[in-house]
Amino acid sequence: MTTLTNPFEVARETLRLLAGRRIPPTPDNYLTLYHEIAGTKPTENAFPEAQLRSLTAALPNASSDQIRLARQLDEAVKTANWDDYKGYLVGFINNLAESQKLGWSDLIADLLRQWDAKHPGLTAARKRESLEHVLSSSGANPDILFSRMQGLLRSWGHGREQEAAASSEATPAEKTISTASTVALPDLLPELRELFAFTLETAIATQLLESPQLSGDAKALATDIRTAGTPAQLQEFLTRLKRFAFKLELLAEDQTELRQSLLGLLRLLVGNITELVLDDHWLHGQIEVVREIIDKPLSQRTLDDAQRRLKEVLFKQSQLKASLFEAKEAIKQMLAGFVDHLADFAEATSDYHDKIEICAGKISSANNISDLESVLGEVMRETRTIQINAQRSRDELRSTQAKVQESEARIRELEQELEATSDLVRHDQLTGVLNRRGLEEIFDKEVARAVRHDTLLCVALLDIDNFKKLNDSMGHDVGDEALIHLASVCRETLRPQDTVARYGGEEFIILLPETPLQDATVALTRLQRELTKKFFLHANEKILITFSAGVTQMLPGDDRATAIKRADGAMYQAKQTGKNRVVAVD
Repeated sequence: MTTLTNPFEVARETLRLLAGRRIPPTPDNYLTLYHEIAGTKPTENAFPEAQLRSLTAALPNASSDQIRLARQLDEAVKTANWDDYKGYLVGFINNLAESQKLGWSDLIADLLRQWDAKHPGLTAARKRESLEHVLSSSGANPDILFSRMQGLLRSWGHGREQEAAASSEATPAEKTISTASTVALPDLLPELRELFAFTLETAIATQLLESPQLSGDAKALATDIRTAGTPAQLQEFLTRLKRFAFKLELLAEDQTELRQSLLGLLRLLVGNITELVLDDHWLHGQIEVVREIIDKPLSQRTLDDAQRRLKEVLFKQSQLKASLFEAKEAIKQMLAGFVDHLADFAEATSDYHDKIEICAGKISSANNISDLESVLGEVMRETRTIQINAQRSRDELRSTQAKVQESEARIRELEQELEATSDLVRHDQLTGVLNRRGLEEIFDKEVARAVRHDTLLCVALLDIDNFKKLNDSMGHDVGDEALIHLASVCRETLRPQDTVARYGGEEFIILLPETPLQDATVALTRLQRELTKKFFLHANEKILITFSAGVTQMLPGDDRATAIKRADGAMYQAKQTGKNRVVAVD
């Protein structure tokens, strides 16, 4: 039988064979005959996307677990991943089966015991009201209902135990105070409702600016809690609040997924950046900074530190790349001039050969010595001209060659400086901590952050004791190594949010955010102890390094200069009172 290739012809022949063979026209029979006529094999394990989407859409979505399952199944269908689809569905069914094993019999027995027992402050009407509230708010979800029933019974039993303990130990006066507090409790309800509304309007609505619908819901809930005055209104408010909380949970999951996707994209870009740049040595330092950020939990201080570290490097690199571009352009111009010289020389040589050929013809046709003399003179003039041109071209080529070599050396120097600048991402090249310029920028940001969050900020200034004597006796190289050692111990001992900067010479500034003055003093004292434990070694000789420090707390109206001046005065006092001390000044 001839194999048909046109789908219409195959379909028509399939229908004809179904009728001729008297085969029931089921989808399976049609598919079998269709592939037989077309000479193809049926596709095995085809992913039933349409059927699975229809199944997912038909599933109930009354609870958070059901909605989460629907989202997971949709993702599995999008990626055509049958294993994930099956795993999500089986996992949900297993969890549902586990929930059916909850100890309802014990819970109901405990409920009956607690219902008949007497609980101080709990009447039968209040028990009935709390039980009805639990049943109406979570009756659709057995897991939530079970946990809330357990919590309700624990609260009944806990209240009874507390009352019994208080009754056995409290004096008559304390019982009177307790009764007065119970009576005064309803007076707190308006304040609590106002605090609830304020939280919805400020702490929640302002964080949902990218979700206008949820932000509007938060503000509407705040209005409702202020105006709710009846149990029915409060019940409606609680119902809407639960729906709002569930939406917030979904939003949090979406934002987490979005953040992970963005970080994954950033990791992909960082990992493949070397494929985009042929000579990427000067990018190594910057790439390492970005990798440090994305491999650790994100924080504003980390991003500020990375921005500060990269800003100056990018500025320097822009200057160096401009110089590099100028050097390369100079080489291009010199090469263009070199090509022009070669063209001129080639043209002059061609003219010379033409004239020599003419002179050779004149020599051949010369009849006497006088004719040869004029031709010889012309040959000498042309030879001298071409010699002068060749000498000038040689000198110009040598000059161009020298300029090219000079430009190439400059390019290599700029490239090395560009690479070194990227490696020295931190501002202070010796110690690796911030220098004064970096300190000024981070100081202003920490002060602004402390004002914004109404937190404390302490400033410490420390100075190495007897540093001049160390330099004079052992040399400046040893002094530099001592500074590096001190900076290293500071980074290892202090918190990640603390900032260390080299203020000048052997002086260092330390910023301690969210730290009271007393705790900052303790932190500097601990740093002194660590410095005495971790000896500075030079030529296998232990050298004890100590420092004197002054600590102060930023006050309203302070600026960078006044705070550092106050810390400097305290440090000077520590020097005068014996060194290796920490003095705090208010």
